[in-house]
Amino acid sequence: MNFDARTALIPIDVQCGFDFPPWLARNNPAMETNGLRLLDAWRRAGLPLIHVRHDSVMAGSSLAPGHPGNAHRPGFAPLEGEALVTKSVNAAFIGTDLDLRLRRLGVDTVVLFGISTDMCVSTTARVAANLGYRTVVVGDACACFDLPDADGRVIPADQIQRAHLATLRAEFAQVVDTDEAIAALMTRAA
Repeated sequence: MNFDARTALIPIDVQCGFDFPPWLARNNPAMETNGLRLLDAWRRAGLPLIHVRHDSVMAGSSLAPGHPGNAHRPGFAPLEGEALVTKSVNAAFIGTDLDLRLRRLGVDTVVLFGISTDMCVSTTARVAANLGYRTVVVGDACACFDLPDADGRVIPADQIQRAHLATLRAEFAQVVDTDEAIAALMTRAA
């Protein structure tokens, strides 16, 4: 694996709103640490970076503009000059200019991480792959939440994470960890 100027990092929905109801218990407490490591390495490498923020249109959503939860988590807000795409659905490509931005940059590979693995990260990865991008998901820089099933039982977030990363790996994306992604950047610099 090698990342070059045609590779864009896309942090997805790393927002404070997931700390508010109705979100249940979250897995992967290392998500923020790993995501910040990726952002730092990416910025130092000078490769394309496009942030994605969910601006919910659902009444009462903790991710709605104007709600404190709409803000990026500490350290994840775009720096001056970094692009931000806002969306109101799961896939960052739907109803946005993300695809156009990537194509104008000459990007052919996208590296995704964020919240939540099974929702917006997975949906964006699937659409990216369908649009022809080489898609990489940094699994240990993603997180998801416990989820009730149709019988009222709760499926633990770790099980949901494993299943969704396995599904992505099977058909839509290469799934790596933060160390592997950073090593791919270091290979570029060598």
